[in-house]
Amino acid sequence: MTTSTTTSDAPRVGLRPLPRLIFASRWLQLPLYLGLIVAQVVYVILFLKELWHLVAHSFEATEQQIMLVVLGLIDVVMISNLLIMVIVGGYETFVSRMELNKHPDQPEWLSHVNASVLKIKLAMAIIGISSIHLLRTFIESGNLGSPSATFTEAGIMWQTIIHTVFILSAIGIALVDRMGTANQAAHRKNGQH
Repeated sequence: MTTSTTTSDAPRVGLRPLPRLIFASRWLQLPLYLGLIVAQVVYVILFLKELWHLVAHSFEATEQQIMLVVLGLIDVVMISNLLIMVIVGGYETFVSRMELNKHPDQPEWLSHVNASVLKIKLAMAIIGISSIHLLRTFIESGNLGSPSATFTEAGIMWQTIIHTVFILSAIGIALVDRMGTANQAAHRKNGQH
């Protein structure tokens, strides 16, 4: 009867002191991820506060005011999703495995997460958040001529330019990742022959 050897069954090789210290330094990131969990709690409180405000004042608010509050709620949710991706994906990629393979609630994206996948997912999340902010700006800028206008034309233009730069950056990251994947596949193919 044969038994298969997995990476967890493989004998651990002892590291010299300096490499052991350098490798152990990854645990210095743990307080950062715990701090992001605290930030997540703050966003949940903010979401509930804004939701209560929406429900309490829904009869006296205009449709545009309700839309702006709802966009604010979506913004909070998207930032919260970004936090989860950074916390879970970053911990899994840079600190330690979470061993969630058999957990029924394991996020689908976590099964194939690496630094490259995490970068693309974060870029897409930032574009989504920027899109919500830009949409809110366009809705709120309906009265640009009024003295109570929050945004100037130049401010809106810069926000649009920054959003476009986010999109171009995400495309660039995806292209570089695709080229790297193609190069790795070519090296593997050449190594087999």
